Amino acid sequence: MQDVEIRRARIDDLEELNKFFRTVITDTFAKQGLARLVDGIEKEIEDKVNCVNIDLKSDKEDRHYFIALDNDKVIGTIEYGPVSKLINDCTNGALKELFEIGTVFVHPYYQKRGIGNLLLNVMYLTLQNKGIEEFCLDSGYTNAQKIWKRKFGKPDYVLKDYWEAGYDHMIWRKRIKDMSIVFKI
Repeated sequence: MQDVEIRRARIDDLEELNKFFRTVITDTFAKQGLARLVDGIEKEIEDKVNCVNIDLKSDKEDRHYFIALDNDKVIGTIEYGPVSKLINDCTNGALKELFEIGTVFVHPYYQKRGIGNLLLNVMYLTLQNKGIEEFCLDSGYTNAQKIWKRKFGKPDYVLKDYWEAGYDHMIWRKRIKDMSIVFKI
């Protein structure tokens, strides 16, 4: 792999990000056995594009969106910002004071090459530098949940059959100082 660049998203990245989200989210739903949920795919793509737009329009105050690039092609994303309504509702506001790490996606072709770890490392360092000591993260994708369980252990909240029978939603609360930072890809 060539050099991977990690930087904040910019307005001129929107077209590339739209393509990226369409590819990654369609692939993710298919791997979950949920390709039939076309409306869900479209809503997820729209939500992710909205997150980027919030970052761009808020002058980088509400959300902080990072992208990984390989030769100007978006290959990964990660962001942090205020805790989502879903997390607030599902935890009765127990995590409302934390920041949420979200939109952690890696292009299917680049998966299992360390891009996700690289993005997490950047996020951990960013949060540390801002004096943020704790964060939360949630996932409704079963494949992603396996990864998060390996990285973060048992989730703090499991919402059984939240999406439909057999599709739980999981939420983790973690302290930055407990996270291991690995700089290799």
